[in-house]
Amino acid sequence: MTYHKILPPEELRRMSPEDRRKKLQELRLELMKLRAKQRTGTLGNPARIRMLRRLIARILTIEREEQLNIRRGSEKSA
Repeated sequence: MTYHKILPPEELRRMSPEDRRKKLQELRLELMKLRAKQRTGTLGNPARIRMLRRLIARILTIEREEQLNIRRGSEKSA
């Protein structure tokens, strides 16, 4: 099992769309495996599921922002 670190939004935005999609597939696969372990009772770190779900949501949000041409993170309020 691979261990994905928590990626900050800025790092995700710097990734190419292809790299983000590949990362999203990896995360979804890992989440599926962790849910199976949870059902069998062999899951070591249940907080990992929550972290993966949030990371998946973060990637999907950034993808959607790019579709809508919304720029976040670099704006500073005056």
